[in-house]
Amino acid sequence: MSFIETVLQENARLCADIRAMPFNRALADGSLPQAVFQHYIIQDAHYLEGFARALARAAAGAPDAESVAQLAGSGAGAIAVERQLHGHYMALFGVDAQTFAATPPSPACEHYASFLLATAATRGVGEAVAALLPCFWVYRDVGNAIQATASADNPYRAWIDTYAGEDFDAAVTRMCALADRLAEAASPPEQARMRAAFAKSTLLEWMFWDSAWRLGAWPDTAATPPQMKGDPS
Repeated sequence: MSFIETVLQENARLCADIRAMPFNRALADGSLPQAVFQHYIIQDAHYLEGFARALARAAAGAPDAESVAQLAGSGAGAIAVERQLHGHYMALFGVDAQTFAATPPSPACEHYASFLLATAATRGVGEAVAALLPCFWVYRDVGNAIQATASADNPYRAWIDTYAGEDFDAAVTRMCALADRLAEAASPPEQARMRAAFAKSTLLEWMFWDSAWRLGAWPDTAATPPQMKGDPS
């Protein structure tokens, strides 16, 4: 089997779990509360900045000009999505620049983006691409699943159409092909690290969606200091 076929088989259950998450079920039927989606788009905008930076770092280590152009172009595309799609929904839901700036990345968002950046900065390009790939694959997978059941007047139709659209489908297909090429040229230990990176990012995708549903955020230590282990209070 190819690298893509292998990792999709290994992570099939987790991908199915992501499609069935409460956030994505509510997104599909249009019942997702606006406050939850508002929280999600703020976090996704934070994430996409880190994602684009990781793509740029991976591009610097790509083995040929075609791969450099593809990874750099994907990074530019991530920023374009953030500005266009998120700009649309932030304006629709009243998220101004001050609100966005005052809302830090959630623990799940920061963990995911930091993992991608660290992998792209300290590992080989194959491992970096494998870590970046689940964001492409999972969003297409979720977008296609939702589009199959969403009504035409779904309030999140712009989001659905973006990730179930032909342009995004083509970008995912190109990224999968790049991962396969890099895996073919990799040694068995490198291939194993690529598979582990894909699996970890897929799990971090699940954590990001779960955090979005729960409105995940850092604890307000100024209001209620967290109780430390061994604290008698």
